[in-house]
Amino acid sequence: MAKIGFVGFGEVNTPVDVIIKKCSEAEKALKAEGLDLVSVYPVADDYEETQVNDAVAKLKKENFDALVVCVAGWIPTHAVVKVTEHYRHLPMVLWGLCGWYEGDRLVTTADQAGTTGLRATFEGLGYKFKYVYDVIGKKTKSDVVADYCKSAIAVKQLLVDKVGMAGYRDMNLYGTLYDGLSLKKTTGVEIETFEMLEIQQRYEKITDDQKMQVVNDRILKWNFLKPANVDGMKKAAGYYLAVKSIAEERNYKAISLKDVDGMKKLCGFPPAPIFMLLSEDGYTTVPENDSLGAVTQLIMNRLTGQLAGYLEFYEFFEESVLAGVPDFVASDMVDGDTYTVLPAAFGLLSQGILNVSKVKTGLLTMSRLVYKDGKYVMQVILGEGKNPPKWEECGWDQPAPQLSALEIFIGDVEKFANKVACQHYIITYGDNTQKIENLCSILGIEVDYITK
Repeated sequence: MAKIGFVGFGEVNTPVDVIIKKCSEAEKALKAEGLDLVSVYPVADDYEETQVNDAVAKLKKENFDALVVCVAGWIPTHAVVKVTEHYRHLPMVLWGLCGWYEGDRLVTTADQAGTTGLRATFEGLGYKFKYVYDVIGKKTKSDVVADYCKSAIAVKQLLVDKVGMAGYRDMNLYGTLYDGLSLKKTTGVEIETFEMLEIQQRYEKITDDQKMQVVNDRILKWNFLKPANVDGMKKAAGYYLAVKSIAEERNYKAISLKDVDGMKKLCGFPPAPIFMLLSEDGYTTVPENDSLGAVTQLIMNRLTGQLAGYLEFYEFFEESVLAGVPDFVASDMVDGDTYTVLPAAFGLLSQGILNVSKVKTGLLTMSRLVYKDGKYVMQVILGEGKNPPKWEECGWDQPAPQLSALEIFIGDVEKFANKVACQHYIITYGDNTQKIENLCSILGIEVDYITK
């Protein structure tokens, strides 16, 4: 389990029981936020530096992903730095606690004297850190501290995360390309490609009994608006089992497949139900070899626990955008207990199982990692997702399906349109802007807010 270091500081002349009490309360608050702590306190600036040395020795016995520097009172800078310099490679939180009232009298241990002496020092030393301070009479900011620590944990997880991608550059799109070395250096994420031939070879070894088990146990539990062809459901099950076996062997957390020029053209099968089944298993999924879309999904999944599904843009209005999908949505985006699906065909493509589920509405965050002029930028748009008007994409069998979609109100659409980087953006529910800012500050990625 990921752990966080916690060191509580207070000056040697401050009553030690006060420092211990304040640090203990801060420690308890962080544990309530779900953090597993390696705690050392109190640490004072005693002349022999006994407490500083003891703190360093105790911390070295454990591994952790970030360090909380909890300032419970005035502390000379040198005492703190002699601890933190051992962990300059880790993200840190400089957290100043606060005083209290006794009747009409404010009592302080000069916590912000300590933090203001340290903030510029940390900055000058090149630490990656967040400065947080509590305010008397207000709720402690343990949640803000914990969010930053969780972002540090997410960064550590990304170092070993892998995207599995069948094929590359579907439809010869430019917006889905990526530079592997800079991506790995910046985010830690590795994209591994595997051949569609491998999927086909594994598919051919899957028995009818294995396919029918998936059909009966999984696919037939979806809400079908009209009956589907059994052979089509068996194909979906077989290809799903083939892709999942590759993902399990290679420890992929995210999956993308060559869609239009791959599964549809070469295998004669629209891959939407494959993605739906993988999504139910907890994989993040995006079609069309969308490299940076897949990486954005991984980032948002690590930050929020959501599957971070994708939507693509169909129309722009003055204050909103129509964002939908021509195939599938992530399982946790569905407004209901299960997928609603419809066998349908588009243009010259063969009939497939199309996901037409109603999508959850509410406050949401659209995001996408963008590579521009040699650097990475995370675009972030806060919006309100509402049920879309009745609409259809021209080319579907009539009566045309009502595709899964949201009308997302973002305010200044023109501002967004002049910065939009791709047809796919990643959707998570709630305001996740602070989580994104924390993670990007650790990774050195610029955040471009395009909000209301």
